[in-house]
Amino acid sequence: MNDHPSSAMHRRDVATDVLTQAILRYAVDRTRLDPPPLDGPRSEAELRAMCGRTVTAEGIGGLEALRVFADVLAPACISIDHPRYLSFVPAAPTEASILFDLVVGASSIYGGSWLEGAGAVFAENEALAWIAALAGLPPTAGGVFVSGGSAGNLSALVAARHRWREADPAERAERADRRGVIVASSGVHSSIVAAARVMDADVVKVPADARGRLTAEALDAAVASLDPATRRRVFALVATAGTTNAGAVDDLTGASRVARAEGWWLHVDGAYGGAALAAPSARPLFAGIEGADSFVVDPHKWLFAPYDSCALLYRDPAQARRTHAQHAEYLDVLTDAPEWNPSDYAYHLTRRARGLAFWFSLATYGTRRYAEAVEACLATAREAADQIRLDPNVELLFEPELSVVLFRRPGWVAADYHAWSERALADGLTLTVPTSWEGETVLRFCFVNPRTSAEDVRSILASLV
Repeated sequence: MNDHPSSAMHRRDVATDVLTQAILRYAVDRTRLDPPPLDGPRSEAELRAMCGRTVTAEGIGGLEALRVFADVLAPACISIDHPRYLSFVPAAPTEASILFDLVVGASSIYGGSWLEGAGAVFAENEALAWIAALAGLPPTAGGVFVSGGSAGNLSALVAARHRWREADPAERAERADRRGVIVASSGVHSSIVAAARVMDADVVKVPADARGRLTAEALDAAVASLDPATRRRVFALVATAGTTNAGAVDDLTGASRVARAEGWWLHVDGAYGGAALAAPSARPLFAGIEGADSFVVDPHKWLFAPYDSCALLYRDPAQARRTHAQHAEYLDVLTDAPEWNPSDYAYHLTRRARGLAFWFSLATYGTRRYAEAVEACLATAREAADQIRLDPNVELLFEPELSVVLFRRPGWVAADYHAWSERALADGLTLTVPTSWEGETVLRFCFVNPRTSAEDVRSILASLV
C-alpha cells in the first residue's frame, strides 16, 4: 500500500465505508420520495450564513459535507422532477436511470473512444439506433450523446457548414472565407441564434404562423425573396419539432422539400418535442422528419433520463466525422482506427458516457412503457386544456399540439402573474412561471412528467383568483 500523504484521498478506510453507506442511503431515499419536495432558491447571503466555510485547508469531512448538502444546499434547489414543476422544460427521470447514473459515475468510464469505452459506446449506440428508427432515419444513421440541445445544435450546424464549404471544389476557397447563412423560423430556439453567433454566421428568419410554426408557404416565399448572393451563402435550414414556448411542430415535409430542392442541410431541433415520436398518437405531426440530415432530442427532457443528455443523430455520420474528428499525435491510435469513436461526432473530445443511464432505463422498462409514458403526458395536456376551457377565471390561447398549454388570466398584467408565481412557489404549490405570447404576459404549463395529474392542474388553477 502507498502510505505517502498524497495518496490519502484515494485510500479506503472505515470513514470511507461509513461515507459510502450514507451517500447510497441518501441517493436511494431521494429516489423514493413521492413526490419529492418542491423546495426553492435562497439568496447567496443566506446560503453563506447557513453553510459556513466548506472549502478549507483540512477539509470538513465527508459526513459533514453531506449534511451541508442535504440540509442546506439541496433544499435551495427546486426539484425538477416534482409533478407540479411545470415551467421551462421539466424532467422526470426513471428510478432505474437515476440509480444507474450512480453506476456510471462509479465506473470511471471515458466515453470518447471505442478503445477506452467499447461497452459503453455499444450501449449508447443501441439507444441512438432506437431514436433514429423513430425518426425514420436509415439504419446507417448514427451520432453521439452530448450535454444538451445547444451543444447538439451547434455540432450539427458546424457539420452542415463544413459540407457546404467542401461541396463545390470550384468555390471551396471562396466559401472558406464567406459568412454562411442559416434559414430558420422566427420561432426557432434561442440556441440556434447562439450557435450562429459562435460560428460567425447569419440567420434569416422566416415569419412563423399564428401558432409559432414554420409553414411551407412562408418558407417558399422567404426563399423566393432571397437575393442571389444570400441564397448562395445558405448552408442549412433549421426546422423545429416542438417549439419550447408553445409546443408547435413545424411543417417538416415542406422543410424537407425545400432543403432537397436547394441542396441545403436540413437540421431538425427536437430537443423538447422530438420525444413525442415515441407516442403513436403524435407521430403524424412529425411527417417529413425522415428527410433530416441531422436531428436532436434531449432524453433528459421528455425521455425520462437524468441530466445531462442530448441525442445528436446524423443521416451521414461520415460527414460529421470529417468535420469533428480531432487530429493530434497522441490521438493517432484512435483516429486511424475503424471503430466508432463518439468524440468524432461533435465539437468535444472528452466526454462522459452521457447516454448510459438512458440506455439502462430503455433496457429495463422496454420501449412500450416509454410510449405509454409519453402518451400520458399528452393526455394530461389535453385534460388541462379541457379544465381551462371550463374555468371562468382563465382562457386557453389555443389547443395544445404536444404537451405545452398556454393560457391567460383575464385582467392580470405582468406584475400580477409574477406575484402569483412567486407565492405559488413559496407555498410549495407549483413552479409555474409566466411567459409571453405575441407581447402579452401569459402562463404556460409544460407536461413531461407522467406523475402530473388532473388534480395537480385543478389545484393550480384554483389558486388563480
